[in-house]
Amino acid sequence: MPITAATPYLILGGKAQEAIEFYKSALGAKVQSVQRFGEVMESCPDAIRDWVMHAALELGDAQIFMSDGGPGEEPKPGGPVNVALNIEGASLAHASFDALSAGGTVIEPLKDAPWGSLFGAVVDRYGISWMFNSTKT
Repeated sequence: MPITAATPYLILGGKAQEAIEFYKSALGAKVQSVQRFGEVMESCPDAIRDWVMHAALELGDAQIFMSDGGPGEEPKPGGPVNVALNIEGASLAHASFDALSAGGTVIEPLKDAPWGSLFGAVVDRYGISWMFNSTKT
């Protein structure tokens, strides 16, 4: 069976709903679905009833999943995974990069890359690492 997609899954330790709103604003993400623990678990503890168990967001032709994780499950900032974005258009790349940089850490500023694109890397306010590759126009 061939692999048909590889989807980043972000575990956000209680901040998934906040991150959903942020990614909608910063990247133009569209929410495909959101399930909360209280909707799925009959004996769900009140403390996590409204937490996001699973969410799917559309980023252009791509998709990311996210969850708050379980009680006591702490996210690992940055982790070994980066979400790589290919963006058509320098203005959109700059706007999205700047939005994700707010409250985060720029690892590599968005600039001309040797392969003819714009490239940059940022860790956002939730500890998620993003790599940008964009056309220059």
